[in-house]
Amino acid sequence: MYMNNHHGDGRLALWCAAEPEMQRMLVSASPTHYFVPPYVGHLGWIGVRLDRRLSWGKITAAIEDAYLTVGPKKLIGAVRRPDA
Repeated sequence: MYMNNHHGDGRLALWCAAEPEMQRMLVSASPTHYFVPPYVGHLGWIGVRLDRRLSWGKITAAIEDAYLTVGPKKLIGAVRRPDA
């Protein structure tokens, strides 16, 4: 989900599905770039700041991981096996 100053929080960010352990790791390692978003944070989702010079590679990885976390199993299998 794309958020621009959600309820006045001052953040330009993506909220991405993630496993709880990944959320803990990213937020503790780089709180400048990652945060626990409201509403969905208790499910393991991460907030990814777009206004803090995070590399596009890391932003892309967060989006891809989010899809692999919540996407339909049949489609995830196709993503993981591009020859299928």
